[in-house]
Amino acid sequence: MQTEITKTLKQAAVSVLVFGAVLFAFSRVDWLNTFGLKETVVEDKLGELWWDVYSSDAAFVDDSLRVLPVDSLLDALCRANDIDRSAIFLHLVEDEEVNAFACPGNHLVVNTALLDSCHNADELSGVMAHELAHLTQGHVMQKLVKEIGLSALVVMTSGSGGTETLGEVARVLTSTAYDRTLESEADALAVHYLLAAGIDPNALADFLLRLSAEEDLPALAEWISTHPGSAERARRIRQLAAEGKQAEIPGKFDF
Repeated sequence: MQTEITKTLKQAAVSVLVFGAVLFAFSRVDWLNTFGLKETVVEDKLGELWWDVYSSDAAFVDDSLRVLPVDSLLDALCRANDIDRSAIFLHLVEDEEVNAFACPGNHLVVNTALLDSCHNADELSGVMAHELAHLTQGHVMQKLVKEIGLSALVVMTSGSGGTETLGEVARVLTSTAYDRTLESEADALAVHYLLAAGIDPNALADFLLRLSAEEDLPALAEWISTHPGSAERARRIRQLAAEGKQAEIPGKFDF
């Protein structure tokens, strides 16, 4: 009896060791090379998968009188900064959350509540310039890789992933802040974009401070809650604007 127990324990120990070795080896796989993919290809595929889910439930605004003014602001930013406008997909969505966010596949979502919260076109341009910077610098994928892991993302885009991973992607995109370094880079680049387009970056600083201070906003004012440190960010934006400094642009993301 004792021998059988000892044998069973040894088998269990071996199984645990084998499982651990396989798990370690699995984590060391270079998934991009294994599937013959580039990170941009992963993002494009991820964008398709996520967009299929998001668009099935989103209330898109198709009224040209509401969409075209927003589209023209984005056009101006792209044109002034040599950004391929045709590679950016702008979507105006009927939603009570004061929010705008960048998504895989170069999708830029703007909620109608954000339009209502902006006092003028310059404030809206400032918010879009910030999100545009996240897109052009590849911040979306950087955030997803950090939060979820490249292996999980590649497996999902290869057709082996489940809805849980896709749900986690959606949560990260809409509810998790970028880290301080990426936010700082996006703010500085937004100032550059705005100055190049002849727009006062102080409007973005005004928006940050006002939205974070008002008490009667909807509980889900996501753009502020997921972009913390508003006072410090506004101060830095004002400083860059006052100096008229156009931030050095890091290597542009390859659309």
